[in-house]
Amino acid sequence: MGSATTHALAASNAALGAASGVDLGVAGDLFAAARALADTPQLSGALAYWGSAPDARAKVATAVFAALGQTAQDVLQKVVRERWSDAGDLVDGVEELAIRAAATAEPEADIERELFQFARIVAADPQLELALGSRLGDQAVKGRLVQSLLNGRANAATALIASSVVQRPRERRVRELLGRAERIVSDARGRTVATVTSAVALGAAQVDRLAAWLKSSYGTDISVNTIIDRTLVGGLRVQIADDVIDATVSSRLSDLRQRLAG
Repeated sequence: MGSATTHALAASNAALGAASGVDLGVAGDLFAAARALADTPQLSGALAYWGSAPDARAKVATAVFAALGQTAQDVLQKVVRERWSDAGDLVDGVEELAIRAAATAEPEADIERELFQFARIVAADPQLELALGSRLGDQAVKGRLVQSLLNGRANAATALIASSVVQRPRERRVRELLGRAERIVSDARGRTVATVTSAVALGAAQVDRLAAWLKSSYGTDISVNTIIDRTLVGGLRVQIADDVIDATVSSRLSDLRQRLAG
């Protein structure tokens, strides 16, 4: 991500944060805008082109997105006036705003956990992952498939995010798209995602104590996702971004075997 995009994304996020009446309708409008930009390279290229005046780019956006709700239009006006490093960053930026809007619309929903669980379901089903990740076929059909899978099983905001991101795979696996969305939701809520792998299921009190300890270590609220892996024998493996804390029995046994062999 270039410095121009970093600044543009920060300004765009601030514009969304200052907007009133952000609901799932606004999030849906922004997802629709992201798809339109991705599907029309000439449009995204024109709106990201540094050589044109901001007012000219805003005029184009007004004409193209006239059918969207007023709140989404106002946010997009701010977005296209910013200076993005390239068209791809502009598209990703609008999609991020859509994810943040969905998180804002449903502040009490456990969107991070539901996205994580759905990513696990997809990862465990090769046929489903292939169906959702393939570049062939109608992308809208993929979105409707995800909606049907999550209907009654997840919050409406989660279903909107998941069904929207799978429609724009851009050379990424579905689980990666869902993981990115999960991190954006956590960031929008001032949290960091931790993935905790254990040999047995952790109780609620154990998860709370672990989250409190991680918060004191990292200085931020932590959203904990748990995975059970019987091969670990015992202990925990905790991953936060690129940091890995491996205190599993299997890891210690592996270290011991290496020392004995070496």
